[in-house]
Amino acid sequence: MKIIQSMKDFIFFPVRIIFDHQRVNSWGLTSLYDERINICKKFASGKILDIGCGEGNEFIKAYGGKGIGIDLFPWNEIDIVGDGIKLPFKSQVFDTVLILGSLNYMADKAGAIKEIHRVLKKEGLVLITMINPVFCYLRHKLTWWDKEQNVVQKGQEGLWADQIKQLLRYAQFDKIKRVFFLYGLNNLYIGRKK
Repeated sequence: MKIIQSMKDFIFFPVRIIFDHQRVNSWGLTSLYDERINICKKFASGKILDIGCGEGNEFIKAYGGKGIGIDLFPWNEIDIVGDGIKLPFKSQVFDTVLILGSLNYMADKAGAIKEIHRVLKKEGLVLITMINPVFCYLRHKLTWWDKEQNVVQKGQEGLWADQIKQLLRYAQFDKIKRVFFLYGLNNLYIGRKK
C-alpha cells in the first residue's frame, strides 16, 4: 500500500503543491503538511513543543497528544496563544521543539532559536522544516486563488540551508543535520542542545 500511495503522491505532485491540506487529503493524497509531520515524527521524542502549531494542533495530535502547541493566532485546538520569542515555560522542560514551516514568519529568528535552546533539556532536539526562497516563491505564486497563500511578505521568503545552520550554531546547537524530503524540495534541520 505504501508503494501505491507513494506513486500517487509523485504523479499528482503538482496538485499537492497547489491545493490546501484538507482538499489534498480528501483526494486520497498526502498533503505537504502531512509530509512535514511524517518526517518529524521519525525524530521527535519525549515531551514536545510545537511553535507555530497552526490550526488544529496537528503534530501534537499525530504524536498522541504528548506535547504543547503554541501559535500567535488563536486557532482551534491550540494549547497556548503566544510567540516563540518569550516562551511561557521554565528552562529545560522539553525533549523536542519543532518549528514546522514557520521560522521564516518570525521577526526575530535568532531570538526564537535562542529561546528554544533555553526550554530544551540537555541533549534535546530542535526540528525545523523549511523550504528555500525559490521554492517558497514558486509555491506561493502557484496558489494564485488563495489570497493568504499567494502573498509572501519581505522576510518570509523561506530560508537557505546556510542561514538555518548559522542560526542553530549561534544558539549553541551542535550535531546539526539536514534531511531532505519531498523530493529534495523541503528540508528538515535537526540541532542538538549541547
